[in-house]
Amino acid sequence: MAKYMLATYTVDGAVGEPMTEVEVQAGWQRLGEVEEEMKATGAWFFSGRLHDPDTATVLRRSGDEVVTTDGPFVESKEHIAGFYIVEAPDLDAALGWGAKVTACIGVSIEVRPFRDTAS
Repeated sequence: MAKYMLATYTVDGAVGEPMTEVEVQAGWQRLGEVEEEMKATGAWFFSGRLHDPDTATVLRRSGDEVVTTDGPFVESKEHIAGFYIVEAPDLDAALGWGAKVTACIGVSIEVRPFRDTAS
């Protein structure tokens, strides 16, 4: 089966309707249920949540040296917040998992296949 990355994003300064504590907890519970479903079906491969972009360190080649700078690689209002790596038989199945996750967390998800590097 192919592997797909489901990348979640945050948007700097985005303000939505405030959620109550009950709504927040219900969302986390639904997300936990989707993650358990991924694991039970064998789709789950790996997941991670990231710190804010201001914690990033960027490495760049400069001549024969590698230099480091603070902050995200690009200046942008949208930043990757976390990701899932899922195994799915096809793009439609991966999109199905992405739809379930975005329904729980309410943010956009980008679904991208991994390149086959076995050959």
